[in-house]
Amino acid sequence: MEAANLIEGISGTGPLAARRRGILFVMSGPSGVGKGTIVKALLKLQPELKLSVSVTTRQPRPGEEEGVSYFFRTPEEFQRMVSAGELLEYAQFANGFYGTPRRFVEEELLRGHNVVLEIETKGAIQVKERVANGVFIFVLPPTMEELHERLVKRQSEAAEAIRQRLAIAMDELNYLPFYDYQLVNDDLEVAVKKVQAVILAEHCRVVRNLSTY
Repeated sequence: MEAANLIEGISGTGPLAARRRGILFVMSGPSGVGKGTIVKALLKLQPELKLSVSVTTRQPRPGEEEGVSYFFRTPEEFQRMVSAGELLEYAQFANGFYGTPRRFVEEELLRGHNVVLEIETKGAIQVKERVANGVFIFVLPPTMEELHERLVKRQSEAAEAIRQRLAIAMDELNYLPFYDYQLVNDDLEVAVKKVQAVILAEHCRVVRNLSTY
């Protein structure tokens, strides 16, 4: 399939737009808020959802797998992907660069599959500017104190790095108005059920079903 048609399809224009397309669901929010845990639980309940795996230049954490948790690349390899236009979005955080491979998302949406994208806030805003009809969910911690405790319990970063992440989290709250839904992650089971409700509701939108009749 030609790249031009893929871009037209994901943007909601061109000859492929009339085909029933999948929906892109973007889960975003501060680091440590638990969005990854929500996505994992969601995929167990709805395995038909397609998870978009991000590319990152940071070092793997214990238990993370190549191609499952992230695609781990060197800074040089990452920059080559940026220059080649292979990323739908990318951003730099305290421990490296993160990005979303463009082709996977485009092709799965055009095949009619729903795609779940779990990324940080700056990347989500880039996606919102480039993808028509995406659904954006901002995951919030119950309190900032609770977020601090979660970051400490991960035992993956020094105190200064955690302080930086909390400062970034405060800044990210300013982007909340750009999202479609907000979700406070204080109970995992309840949080997952709310995401399922969002998915169901979005599939019932009239604008997504006009071509059916």
